[in-house]
Amino acid sequence: MDSIAKWARRGDAFIRHISLLLALCMLLYGTYSLYDNYSINKSAFASERLLQYKPTDDHKETLEGLININSDVIAWLTVDKTHIDYPIVKCKNNLEYINKNVYGNFQLSGAIFLNSLNKPDFSDPYNVVFGHHMENGAMFGDITEFTDKSYFNSHKTGTLFLKNKTKYNIQFFACIQCDAANVLIYNTTKGSINQRLNYIKKHSIQYQNININNNDKVIALSTCQDAVTNGRILLFGKMIR
Repeated sequence: MDSIAKWARRGDAFIRHISLLLALCMLLYGTYSLYDNYSINKSAFASERLLQYKPTDDHKETLEGLININSDVIAWLTVDKTHIDYPIVKCKNNLEYINKNVYGNFQLSGAIFLNSLNKPDFSDPYNVVFGHHMENGAMFGDITEFTDKSYFNSHKTGTLFLKNKTKYNIQFFACIQCDAANVLIYNTTKGSINQRLNYIKKHSIQYQNININNNDKVIALSTCQDAVTNGRILLFGKMIR
């Protein structure tokens, strides 16, 4: 009996040690996951290193320094009073910068990029720019905020500096939700600007009547809608030279 009790105590001790080890492993994994998520979200914001290349009215040539690092850089986009303040890249497809940053390095938050169907000089009447939706508002995470009327009404301006030093002021006029397979919204070679403007007005969550017609240029900022599998949220702005 003493022998059986002794082995039982050893078994209990072994189980306690294993349980403690498993709990410790889970704690370490949880801590790592939180840190990893924090690092991913933090790295998605524009760093001081990156912001040194941001062009201004007085220093439009600063973007050239970033273009020398990555020739895919074509512009710099700013949406006033938001976290959206990034360079825009463009290449032959829309997958290249999904998980690659503007420096060409792996980064889960990717980069802000222009639709591969659009011309890099934004000469098309309709231009679609993509960015990941980050939970902390980085990249295009703030786009979802525009579904709120008060936020939309207080965030209506932005700027777009092109690499040729052309500057566009942006006046945002609509926000919609749609599916990622929406041809009229995402295939810039299909349909007319007038068709898109009518669709946007009809399906808008938020809308402001402005003086815009089929002779104007429109920029669309697109990001994922977390609550819907293929859902997308887009913010539309009139490009003013």
